[in-house]
Amino acid sequence: MTDTARTPARDDDGFLASLAVYLRPRVLIVILLGFSSGLPLALSGATLTIWMAEAQVNLATIGLFALVGVPYNFKFVWAPLVDALDVPLLGRWLGRRRGWLVFTQLLLVLAVIWLGFQDPVNAPWHVALGALLVATASATQDIVVDAFRVESLEVREQAAGMAGYVAAYRVGMLASGAGVVLLVAWFEVLGTPRADVWAYGYLAAAAMVGVGLFAALMAKEPAAEPATEPAGQPAAQPAIQHQENVFRRIGQTAVGAFSEFLTRNSAVAILLFVVLFKFCDAFAGALSGAFVIDIGFDKATYAGVVKGVGFAAALLGGFAGGVIARALPLSTALWVGGILQMLSNLAFSWQAWMGVNVPALMVTIVVENFAGAIGTVIFVAYISALCGNRAHTATQYALLTALAAVGRTFLASSAGFIAVETGWIVFFAITSVAALPGLALLAWLQARGHFRELAAGSR
Repeated sequence: MTDTARTPARDDDGFLASLAVYLRPRVLIVILLGFSSGLPLALSGATLTIWMAEAQVNLATIGLFALVGVPYNFKFVWAPLVDALDVPLLGRWLGRRRGWLVFTQLLLVLAVIWLGFQDPVNAPWHVALGALLVATASATQDIVVDAFRVESLEVREQAAGMAGYVAAYRVGMLASGAGVVLLVAWFEVLGTPRADVWAYGYLAAAAMVGVGLFAALMAKEPAAEPATEPAGQPAAQPAIQHQENVFRRIGQTAVGAFSEFLTRNSAVAILLFVVLFKFCDAFAGALSGAFVIDIGFDKATYAGVVKGVGFAAALLGGFAGGVIARALPLSTALWVGGILQMLSNLAFSWQAWMGVNVPALMVTIVVENFAGAIGTVIFVAYISALCGNRAHTATQYALLTALAAVGRTFLASSAGFIAVETGWIVFFAITSVAALPGLALLAWLQARGHFRELAAGSR
């Protein structure tokens, strides 16, 4: 599991330097943007369903609201817009990436406020439209933040930036989930009219987007990719550039992003690896909540241990993944993350054997969340390294993250059928074995020199 593509020796290596990287201004900006990115997910998802359930909307309608999350799965379709075009005025004042950051966050504020003032009983279609607008603005913000992070941070900062981003993302989800629900309950205690409490809760969530706006305004615009002109051709004049067909530019950006990636060595194997690396984690995660309830734990224990203890373990695992990815060559870090993910699934098999045992459940959840977060941060550091061409960062990153979600959305959909046939102990053992194809591809890519090429391209 060695790789000759080690990062050149440097003076700032060491544990303290690995922690100090989180205090660098560029990394702090990315962490703040992570909080803003995590906010909208619950507002169009879990928090919204609680609001609708409290308003006694029927379960069938609530279930259909899961479809408002579709923009997250197809964000790569409009990602070329972010790579090809500047936002009018904002792009001129702030630069392309920062202009898009501010624009999407302003859209997000408006969408969240509009959604908060709708009535889920009397105007469910208005609520659906508002939730769809929030999800679309959120997915677009993700495209921009991912591109900004990849382009702003140095190679040695990518893993730390992603670890901080993931931690802040989870805090943002907590703030717009449990935070907004608790705030609404507090408004009710204060005697606020019941018809207004959710509007005030969503107004508070919209105000929290100000964290991301502050970060975008304080950030520095990433250096642009140098423009190139065909040999023998004069540089295009500004007037000609302004007359260029917008749709043609978007099409050229999309085609360029995909073709540039697909012409790389081992492109198909890389894409398969992106799909399969986190598959074992997603396979087990598809039923982890149902498993905890099915073997006899109550909802309070589930909320306290799985959501509470698991949240803390995931935060620690994210920062541990950042340290590992910074200290080790990328291929070695991927081996560490992949093996930890594979072994952590066996903790659920052990839990199934132990039965209703709260201390055992705490151990299981800590192991799974800690290992899963390490794997996630290292994996995202790898995806970031793949997006080295700044002309296509947003498009390529959106495509790769969409592929990574295939395991979670499609491949893991058979989990329930397998669990019914095998039982929980065998099922989670199978999810552990599901890590082997991804690890086999990792070994193959390493042998083909893929990571040496990545390291050479990052210098």
